[in-house]
Amino acid sequence: MRPGVTLPITVVVDGVAMPGVAGQTVAGVLMGAGRLSWRTTRNGRPRGVFCGIGVCHDCLVVVNGLADVRACQRRAIDGDEISTEEQA
Repeated sequence: MRPGVTLPITVVVDGVAMPGVAGQTVAGVLMGAGRLSWRTTRNGRPRGVFCGIGVCHDCLVVVNGLADVRACQRRAIDGDEISTEEQA
C-alpha cells in the first residue's frame, strides 16, 4: 500500500454493515460509526473502549465466532462478522 492511500473495508456488526479503512481496529470502526459502547458492566454501566491498550477488557466482542476479542487490539479485516454484548 502506498503512503497516504487508505483502502476501504466493510465489517458486519450485529447484522449491520459498517465501513472502515484498512489498519483500523474493530473499536475504531465501531467508534467511527458512532457506537461508543457495546456492552455493559454487572452494574449496567455502558462500556466500549476504556483503556485502549487491551488491559481492562471493557471492549470485548465476538469476531468471526471467536469470543472475548479485545476490540481495541484487533485490526478489522474486510468481511469480519462482529457481535457485541448488546446484540445478545
